[in-house]
Amino acid sequence: MVLIVTAINCKAAEIAFELSGVHVRDFALSSKGDDLYVTMESISKDASQIISLQKTGKQWSKPMIASFSGQFKDLEPFLHPNGLQLYFASNRNAAQNASTDHFDIWMTERASLNQPWGDPVKLNTMINTDEGDEFYPSVASNGNLYFTATKADGLGKEDIYVSRLVDGQYTQAEILPAAINSPTYEFNAYIAPDESMLIFSSYGRADDMGGGDLYISHKVDGVWQPAKNMGGQVNSKQLDYCPYYDEINGILYWTSNQSKLKNLPSIERDFYQWFKLMTSGENGLSKVYQMPIKLSL
Repeated sequence: MVLIVTAINCKAAEIAFELSGVHVRDFALSSKGDDLYVTMESISKDASQIISLQKTGKQWSKPMIASFSGQFKDLEPFLHPNGLQLYFASNRNAAQNASTDHFDIWMTERASLNQPWGDPVKLNTMINTDEGDEFYPSVASNGNLYFTATKADGLGKEDIYVSRLVDGQYTQAEILPAAINSPTYEFNAYIAPDESMLIFSSYGRADDMGGGDLYISHKVDGVWQPAKNMGGQVNSKQLDYCPYYDEINGILYWTSNQSKLKNLPSIERDFYQWFKLMTSGENGLSKVYQMPIKLSL
């Protein structure tokens, strides 16, 4: 069995979304491609908010703080394939009147695609615990929830778990097998709507190209296959994380903090030239990248 990771027309990765002067990470896109959620994060990473944009025709709206965000440290939004539920990680307490020292997974719902989001609800103890952090939710079409957690029973420092939705209720979270998790760090997993494919980040593996890479595993006959590094077409020497795959259009989105500043020619530049280089493009701040790519066995 050979994993095929093919960049269409050999196009290089390009920046899909950035905001001047802040980190931008995570990517949640509706199936119609007209509802987008990303995280805006301060340079010191001590503040983060989820922002939303809507597309009308070919025009995106200006970024706005999502209706369910804006007070606490929120990040890592993920839309259910049906577009009616949105999951995210937050450090808010259960009463939503103060912050805590750890992260849990929350969910907000709307009655239809044209309705506003309701009040966020913290997921139950089958998923959230007091012993560590739960973050980066990703949901399949059947409602099964994949997420990252730090647990004493984990295989590594951070591991990927799944909680299955049975009769409308989430079951006790189970750690994914050694084909996915390892004694090091596994985090930020994207699950395909039909659960056939998992893309995630890992740091510290022997084939790691730098600060953490994207890996992919396919499920064959109900069994996860050993994860493979997605290679230099996608991964860099910096941290590559927060994947999202638009299967309809064959586009991979992910977050990376690449920088070209140290490789710039040593020529004199004025203030405005330096300011542009330092606040946009590949300047070391996290941005969302995209690449047309085919992912298949």
